[in-house]
Order: sequence, then C-alpha cells, then structure tokens
Amino acid sequence: MSDVSAGFREVYGTDPEGVWAAPGRVNLIGEHTDYNDGFVMPLALPHTCLAAASPRTDGVLRVHSGDAPGGVVELRVQELTPVAEGGAGGDRGGWAAYPAGVVWALREEGLLSGAAAGGADLHYASTVPTGAGLSSSAALEVVTATALSELYGLGLTPERVAQLCQRAENQFVGVPCGIMDQMASACCTEGHALFLDARDLTQRQVPFDLAAEGLRLLVVDTRVKHELGDGAYANRRAACESAARALGVPALREVEFATLDATLTTLAGLGVDDTVRRRVRHVVTENQRVREVIELLDAGDTRSIGPVLTAGHASCRDDFEISCAELDLVVESGCAAGALGARMTGGGFGGSAIVLVEEADADAVAKAVTESFAAAGHGAPRIFPAVPSEGARRL
Repeated sequence: MSDVSAGFREVYGTDPEGVWAAPGRVNLIGEHTDYNDGFVMPLALPHTCLAAASPRTDGVLRVHSGDAPGGVVELRVQELTPVAEGGAGGDRGGWAAYPAGVVWALREEGLLSGAAAGGADLHYASTVPTGAGLSSSAALEVVTATALSELYGLGLTPERVAQLCQRAENQFVGVPCGIMDQMASACCTEGHALFLDARDLTQRQVPFDLAAEGLRLLVVDTRVKHELGDGAYANRRAACESAARALGVPALREVEFATLDATLTTLAGLGVDDTVRRRVRHVVTENQRVREVIELLDAGDTRSIGPVLTAGHASCRDDFEISCAELDLVVESGCAAGALGARMTGGGFGGSAIVLVEEADADAVAKAVTESFAAAGHGAPRIFPAVPSEGARRL
C-alpha cells in the first residue's frame, strides 16, 4: 500500500485520497459457460491490482501504471468513446483502455454527473501476472470501479461493479467476455470458491480450505501469452450463440445434460456442423461438471473433484479447442506425477492450468511439471499455490 501511495505522490505530486485492491482469479471449474448463462466456480487469488486514487474537478481522467511503459495517459471523461467507434479504447490501445472503459461505462449509466463527472487521478501497481489467464484485466477494471464508487459516493454493490466492468470490456475495449472474471474479482471471499449462476448472478460462497484437508491447488503459469481479442474467443462465443438460435433457446444453459445426445442429433438434422456441435457438447457437459464439483464439495469429498477437473480439461482441449501444447503438458505431466486432477483455467489459448495435489506431493508434482517443460524445450513455467482470497476492497 505504501509503495502504490508513494508512486502516486511521485507521479502526481500529492497524496492519494485512498488505496483500493482487487484480485485476480483462477477458475476451479466452468470454462466458457458464463456467456452461455451457465455455472462457474472461480476463487480469488492473493495477487492484486492496487489503485491509489483521488478525484478531480476538471473533467480529466489521468491514469498511470508502475508496471507498464510510458507515462501518464490523459483523457477527457466526456470524450471517451468505445473501440468500435474508433475512440480511446482503440486509438489509445493497451492497458489504459480498461480503466478508461470503466469511466465510460459509469458515464453511460448516468452515474457520472455533477461533481462525479470531474474525473480522477489514478496510479496502479499489480502483482497479477498479465497474459496468464488470471484476469489481470478484470482486476484492473474492478479496482477502478470500486475506487470511483467510493470517491464519488456512488454506492455500487460488488455485483453492480462487476456488471459495469463487463460492459466496459465488452463495449469499450471490444472483448466479448462473460461476467465471471469481474464477479470473481468483486465478490469472492477469503477461504471460499464462488459458485455463480451467470444467468441471474445468484451466488454462494463455498468453503474451500484445502490446507485443512492436506491438499494444495497449484497454479501453473505456462508463460504462453494469450490474446482474447484476436478473434478466437469471439469465434467460440459466436458458435455457441448460433447453436442457441438454431435450437430456439436464449442460451445453451437451457440444454439439459440428460437431453444432450438428442440435442446434438437435432442440430445435425438442422445442418449445424460438427465443430459447432462439439462447442455445444462442451458447454453442456461443463455445466454438469460444475454441478458435480458442488455436490462433492458439499459432501466433504474434495479429493474426488480431481477427475472432474481432468475431464473438464479434455473437453476444453477436444470439444472447445482452447488448449495448447503447454497446457496439455501440465495436465499430462502433473497427473502422471501423482496429481489428483488438473485442467487449464481461464479463456485458453495459453495462460495457466491448475493442478490439485496432496500437500505431501506438491513439490514433487511441481518438479515433474517443470522438468517436462525443459524436456519439451519450453521455457520454465511459474508455479505457485492458489489460496482463496478476498475480493475487491479499500485498504
């Protein structure tokens, strides 16, 4: 906190009014289900994006990051326009589009008027790895919205913060993400995983104290940088939406696991190609896997979620085609070394995997994964434990 405050003073020449934090996340299970109105189960990481902030009165938004090259990015609140319109989201590019998008979303929702339209000075510092599938962008968005809500007395609930941040990323930045990442960063609680219904945003905090059970959840950052804005993510979402239209349902959430085979036969009869049918199979079976994990955790049988995680990875790899060689290698080598289960986590196309292990086996599994990367000629992965942590807050 003192470091980010000192950074603010160095950049802006005065003390900030406050410092806020929002975490990155890993997703235990439920991949690419949120924008299909399905179920997800993320948990917040101890890694956070910090924002030191003060309000302004001249309609200027100034943002600066201690982790990104370049100096202060200065924008006018009333001139912010989305990437689709060639505005700040597009011609500025880079990290600054995310906080700018949050301010734009607040403005578009009618929340920035009077004194609250005056702008702000913000300085950021983050320990959330970028490009690792751990929601560094959502942490940046959520900490911005949380800070501005308090600075201007907007009274936004964590759920409302998440919705505004999703709008910023969808419409301003141009990434068609679901709501999971923002909800995780805003709403998770320490020691719990968040069971979220993405259709109506009902949620339940599920106790997830692995240490008490002699378990550990490892995050393996492959250091393969993914880019969700390059069209691959949008392509997956479009395929799901096209299948829902063909079935005459608002979203694939409506397809029950028990009727999956019949649904796939119906889609084939409608001329829907095999690729889209496999996308549907992933979403429907992944929603079922979230239900299975919830049942096992509620029954106190945490170890048995391991095979469900591994099955989820196979579905991401084969049906949704969002894995990569490095992610597959984490799962294969981790399970071969004794892990209870493993899967890629996040949007895919690189990023991170999670590996559920017995505490006593954690070092050996991490060593096996690292050695497998070296043998394959890949750079060394970054491995650390996922400790369920607190969501966005003022420090």
